[in-house]
Amino acid sequence: MNSKPKFLATAIGSLPHSDPAQAVEIVLASIPEAPIWPQLPRLGINEQMEVQYSEGMPCAVVDREKGRLYFDTSKDYSEAFAAFYESYLAASEGGAGALSAMAISPEFSKGVYALESRLQAEGKKRPCVKVQTTGPCSFALTITDENKRAIYYNEEFREVIIKALGMKCRWQIRKFKPYAEQIICFIDEPILSAFGSSTYVSVKREDVVAQLKEVIDAVHAEGALAGIHCCGNTEWSILVDAGVDILNFDAFGFGQTIALYPQAVKTLLQQGGAIAWGLVPTSVAIRKETPETLAAHFETIADNLAAKGIAKQMILEQALVTPSCGTGSMEVADAEQVFRTLRSVSQALRARHGF
Repeated sequence: MNSKPKFLATAIGSLPHSDPAQAVEIVLASIPEAPIWPQLPRLGINEQMEVQYSEGMPCAVVDREKGRLYFDTSKDYSEAFAAFYESYLAASEGGAGALSAMAISPEFSKGVYALESRLQAEGKKRPCVKVQTTGPCSFALTITDENKRAIYYNEEFREVIIKALGMKCRWQIRKFKPYAEQIICFIDEPILSAFGSSTYVSVKREDVVAQLKEVIDAVHAEGALAGIHCCGNTEWSILVDAGVDILNFDAFGFGQTIALYPQAVKTLLQQGGAIAWGLVPTSVAIRKETPETLAAHFETIADNLAAKGIAKQMILEQALVTPSCGTGSMEVADAEQVFRTLRSVSQALRARHGF
């Protein structure tokens, strides 16, 4: 992707399918220029949002009977941490093999390997491939220790999680680099929609920016573009301050909120960044919407943003189109409608603006 994607279509990670090959078919048919590897949560706990990225993290425990992931901080974890940091430092110094410590195995993602197999068979490069990782804030504020206290508040473990997620990003980027001219890596941070609420009053803005920046820096170290996806409203300037290349938000449900941060958005676009507009709803609303209604919705919210002093042409040229969120919890038929509509919206907006 160059700095002017012009309504390039891509997606958030999850699909409701149980057959990885079928999910990949949907992806390649709908978003051929920037396919994703599908996260398939209906295959079991290993493919749940945080669990999928926990493999290899020191002291991570998947309790399959209770269906939860937690970190056991009760035992001596010095050796486990030492081994992790040895791999992390080796990877930081360019040791490709060290990233294997944070590999995602077929047991934790059928979708990674299903997409890789298809792209290998094609023998050609796609313009983009998009990969994704649960963000450090969402991961560490959701997952707890053995006493059900959010692991975010254990600084030692939080630092390991941030670095491990950065390594997960780098491993994915290297895996798919042979199949694309450009890799995009999204950092999924749904919990940022609750930033500033009483629930997370002790979570400081500067810490969030620093944590996101560390993962973004890991993405940039591999020559990839870093996006952040948040499917609710948040303080969008946080993402820009962290150095993101692509800001992805639920434009269907929260389209006007982006205009509340005009200076941050202008900075992002002037630096060559992009907005990924989550125009296609990932709810039963998809049954009533059409590519035409969604394209019209985009024009309304883009005009509102342009009214804040941002050139409309820059908004148009530096736009991607996505669903508002993942489709993993949807009915299969509705999810497939999301992907068909996504392709049509991208085509409609490109045609309307002569791209």
